[in-house]
Amino acid sequence: MEEAEESNTNKKCTRNFRRNGNTQNYQYPNQFLHQSNRINGFGYGFSYQNQYPALLPLPPSIPLQMAVAPSFPQYQNFGSKTHLQKPSWKQNNPPLATSSESQVQDFSVTQARTNFHLQTWLPFDENDRRVMDAKPKPLEVSRRPDSGGIEGKVITLLANHFLVQFDPSQRIFHYDVDIAPNPSKEISRIIKQKLVEDNSALLSGALPVYDGRRTIYSPIEFQDDRLELYISLPISSGKPLEIMKSEEIGQQLKLFRINIKLVSKFDGKELSSYLRKGEDWSPLPQEYIHALDVVLRENPTEKCVAAGRSFYSSSMGGAKEIGGGAIALKGFFQSLRPTQQGLALNVDFSVTAFHESIGVIPYLQKRLDFMHNLCQKKARGLTSGEKKEVEKALKNIRIFVCHRETVQRYRVCSLTEEVTENLWFPDRDGTGLRLVDYFKNQYNYDIQYRNLPCLQISRRKPCYLPMELCVICEGQKFLGKLSDDQTAKILKMGCQRPRERKKTIDQVMEGPVGPTSGNQGRGFKLQVSREMTRLTGRILQPPKLKLGNGGHIRNLTPSRHDRQWNLLDSHVFEGTRVARWALISFGGTLDQKSNIPKFINQLSQRCEQLGIFLHKNTLVNPQFEPMHVLGNVKLLESKLKKIHKAAFNNLQLLICVMERKHKGYADLKRIAETNIGIVSQCCLYPNLDKPSSQFLANLALKINAKVGGCTVALYNSLPSQIPRLFRQDDPVIFMGADVTHPHPLDDFSPSVAAVVGSVNWPAANKYVSRMRSQTHRQEIIQDLGTMVGEILDDFYEELSQLPKRIIFFRDGVSETQFYKVLQEELQEIRRACSRFPGYKPPITFAVVQKRHHTRLFPYEPEPTSPWNDENIPPGTVVDTVITHPREFDFYLCSHWGVKGTSRPIHYHVLWDENNFTSDELQKLVYNLCYTFVRCTKPISLVPPAYYAHLAAYRGRLYLDRSDSSVQRSSTISRAPPPKAMPLPKLTENIRKLMFYC
Repeated sequence: MEEAEESNTNKKCTRNFRRNGNTQNYQYPNQFLHQSNRINGFGYGFSYQNQYPALLPLPPSIPLQMAVAPSFPQYQNFGSKTHLQKPSWKQNNPPLATSSESQVQDFSVTQARTNFHLQTWLPFDENDRRVMDAKPKPLEVSRRPDSGGIEGKVITLLANHFLVQFDPSQRIFHYDVDIAPNPSKEISRIIKQKLVEDNSALLSGALPVYDGRRTIYSPIEFQDDRLELYISLPISSGKPLEIMKSEEIGQQLKLFRINIKLVSKFDGKELSSYLRKGEDWSPLPQEYIHALDVVLRENPTEKCVAAGRSFYSSSMGGAKEIGGGAIALKGFFQSLRPTQQGLALNVDFSVTAFHESIGVIPYLQKRLDFMHNLCQKKARGLTSGEKKEVEKALKNIRIFVCHRETVQRYRVCSLTEEVTENLWFPDRDGTGLRLVDYFKNQYNYDIQYRNLPCLQISRRKPCYLPMELCVICEGQKFLGKLSDDQTAKILKMGCQRPRERKKTIDQVMEGPVGPTSGNQGRGFKLQVSREMTRLTGRILQPPKLKLGNGGHIRNLTPSRHDRQWNLLDSHVFEGTRVARWALISFGGTLDQKSNIPKFINQLSQRCEQLGIFLHKNTLVNPQFEPMHVLGNVKLLESKLKKIHKAAFNNLQLLICVMERKHKGYADLKRIAETNIGIVSQCCLYPNLDKPSSQFLANLALKINAKVGGCTVALYNSLPSQIPRLFRQDDPVIFMGADVTHPHPLDDFSPSVAAVVGSVNWPAANKYVSRMRSQTHRQEIIQDLGTMVGEILDDFYEELSQLPKRIIFFRDGVSETQFYKVLQEELQEIRRACSRFPGYKPPITFAVVQKRHHTRLFPYEPEPTSPWNDENIPPGTVVDTVITHPREFDFYLCSHWGVKGTSRPIHYHVLWDENNFTSDELQKLVYNLCYTFVRCTKPISLVPPAYYAHLAAYRGRLYLDRSDSSVQRSSTISRAPPPKAMPLPKLTENIRKLMFYC
């Protein structure tokens, strides 16, 4: 983007917004358009002085996930060098980490981990009462049972982990910093830099690092434990500082008071001991790792836009407009991790969307279709529905104004009730002043869009800004829901083949904005390797599969490089009979509708080829409805009930053909599955024009699974493959659980939890499900015990006995929540088991992580080798070098990556009473990945976790009603979220089917 240029004509300025060579001119009043200066071409920061680079905020610090009583840190106490009162704990007062009057220790995540082994669970008796006199048992995360697996062909790999060497004797000094008046994060970093430059002697010549909030880490102790300093900064006006007169600069200085206080000091000896994998249990020293993480983030934070644990900069490839008021930026992710090889920095390529920094009016024109005709809006204004959409689009976005000189940023809270034309506000003398008159008199500007509301930027008092005078601030991550087109563009930018992705990561490590580009690491005696970690993995052999063949069993071993198989000469393992079914159409052209009989015939034939019986004729004639029926819930329900009644209330399947994707899809699924009791399968007309054999086969497999069939089974059953643990007559249940949360901008809707469980043995390829809504953004599954108990009931109904072992896969848990999830959810599973007298099966509880940034690349000594651009083969497993130093985890890539770079799944076993070996658990997971019902290839995620994700998504659909009378709050609210609205109950004939596939 271009800087604002001063104009000598009529107090107006023109700002040019350039995206991919296109220039848009937008007129703003007043020559003092707020300058949005740039860092490395991105354009985010302030123009104070060249020696004061604008730094960017860090993401939130690691949250303390468990409420534990703080114990005194193991680090040494220290005496004050200045005259201070006694430390607060010596006065029997509770320590206050932010106090500026007393000296305190820092109770960080280290103490949470330190005290975790004291957390206990108490068992339940047969009447579901807690046994209070039972001896507490500590929960410790499972240790690795061996030195890693040995099965499979060895393969040499590279991982995007970079070894970090540190000096265990290097002490780090943790200081609390308090700045008054409270500045923005950007100015805080400028203050920190000036503090270091102007007070080198007081800081002992150290180059400390700053987390952007209240923490400074230094490799050298400052001269005093407490420092009080004053720093003045030139606050920018509309003119660039370099052309301001010296007396003008002096008038613009702002004074800040900085109080610095020593909190704690520690070294890396405990971390070094932890990484040596000693037998004695000891906590991970989180504070030392966090300090080193801040050190390695210091330089990227100065030069890039920070978003979470990632950094983005236009210097990595420029910004790309993706439509809807959003741009996509390339960047990189980095995270410090303890691994078997030592401390490692995980660096990966990343792409995300940001709000485009343009005027609010053109932003809305790009984002909302109804804002395109602005001339009409000048005269008519916004309808009630349009106003809600505008408010939703702008809520919480930071903006600045261009009608006066200021560095102030504002956050949009809401829109005014009245349009700009009718807004008044009290003047200083108490008289009412009309808004449009104020801007005319004060700034000589005539407001153009008087029929639009103003932006409200304060929760407590009227504070109005006309939209046309506001500009979106740069560097704001786009939190709105991306459209399909935007998502496709983001994915295309991020879809890099292995060779290209590896090259990008290597460039980050060598480049000017990466984690190794600054000087801070030397002061802390850190050395970061610029070479990816070289290691060996293993390629597990694919299992032999069992398919059908006209009533006979046929075995097949997937031998292709991608481990796919086809059903050209085979049937599905268990085909179903669908004799009673119907079809309903929504929209479509006359030609498309005329093809429905042909489609029915083609689908029936394809099903027959696969060993599935689908009657050649529907039970009732196909029904053709207009598209708007999907948008009317009551009308849609009446149409579905009419079809069901015409089929004598005995339909097995309803196929729904739609002209296009529509939000009424959610209503259709909810009505069919919770009200009427019909299994439905939806498809789109464009796919029916010339349906391919593959499309028809995919449709047939989904239909077969939904009505009770299965695609494939393992030829060598699990008891024959893992005989030490599994037996034919002792059934085992595989369970999966996941929680889906509402959209980031939704501060109202409940989260949805789902649990699935296998109910056949030894095939273990049919799963029942349970879904519950729960508190907004609550990650712990609140009703887990009840859902597990109901699934155990279903298991007993099917097999007339309870499972002898429970293997539980939990999806969607971040590492900071491992221990809390283990503590609470394991107890809930045990509570569910305690409903059955004397039932105490051994439980294995494993977390499944998809959203991590570890990538594996084939290692080829010759860079030009064609294998260098191939993904790792299916079955590649890694359980050494880059895995946890002590705990039981591994990476498994069970699928073939067709596009981009394969992402292996990270399996982390938190609890294992079944005592799996590495080989046994890895083989089990890989084998299960071949039993997914919707396709003829191994999937990337173990099926129980995948099914739980699908079930949770289905539960979310039940809440997404197109005509919902529940209104979302339109203002920023700090009130607790309301009680979760319960999900509608499934009908009895649907409950035990895999309807969610």
